[in-house]
Amino acid sequence: MTLQERRILLNKVIMILSTTAALLGIIFLFWIIAVLFYKGFTALNLNIFVHDMAPPGREPSGLRNALVGQLILVLGASAIGVPIGVLAGTYLSEYGGKKSRLARLIRDISDIMMSTPSIVIGAFIYAILVAPMGHFRGWAGIAALVVMMIPIVLRTTDDMLQLVPGSLREAAIALGAPKYKMIIQVVYRGAKTGMLTGILLSIARIAGETAPLLFTSFSNNFYSTDLNNPIASLTVTMYNYATSPYEDWIDQGWAAALILALFVLGANIIGRIIIRKRKGEH
Repeated sequence: MTLQERRILLNKVIMILSTTAALLGIIFLFWIIAVLFYKGFTALNLNIFVHDMAPPGREPSGLRNALVGQLILVLGASAIGVPIGVLAGTYLSEYGGKKSRLARLIRDISDIMMSTPSIVIGAFIYAILVAPMGHFRGWAGIAALVVMMIPIVLRTTDDMLQLVPGSLREAAIALGAPKYKMIIQVVYRGAKTGMLTGILLSIARIAGETAPLLFTSFSNNFYSTDLNNPIASLTVTMYNYATSPYEDWIDQGWAAALILALFVLGANIIGRIIIRKRKGEH
């Protein structure tokens, strides 16, 4: 067998293995989605959205308090984490410089934080915000999600801004634009697609987290919007229901999983639609 024949054979073997691995991944993905949609839609009903949690076997029972709590936690974390992440990424790209020691240190810390297990972040927030106060509270849950969110937004913003050609910056400055206006009206516009993708990824990441909330906001069986006390969340409720021995709770756990999956999917679809419309306008 010649060298060329061996290369062709090796290429075919690698192609077959890669295709098989891809097909296996797709099969398992669609299997998970099919089971989730089947069991989730079976358990989904109006009571899920209009009634609060109830003891096993008692009707009506729903997830209203968990849905509202999850929305408060995600929106609160996004309102704090997104601006901080975008501003920090802007500093690294536009002010920090590539050779600055501080910028390199921030990038390294951000990379480490992105790979840190969420349960470690939850334990850290528990030690500094929950244990000293003597009780769980919603603000601690928001803080844990913010810590998880900032590194993702920061690195995505930094990377996307660096992809904007320097000639655009030079042209804006040559026309007399101040640096802040150049960043907002030129650089941000050139990187908005990637920045929005990073924001959506960070929201999707924190929306599905359970471990840090177990250490911080914990849970609440009653409707509450008081962030100074424990607050219900969809992910913790889903975990508690899925591991319970009660059939009605398990069904509601599947419904919660479906709602969470649809929320993440909907956020990504809306983001893509906005991006396409803005591309069409330009």
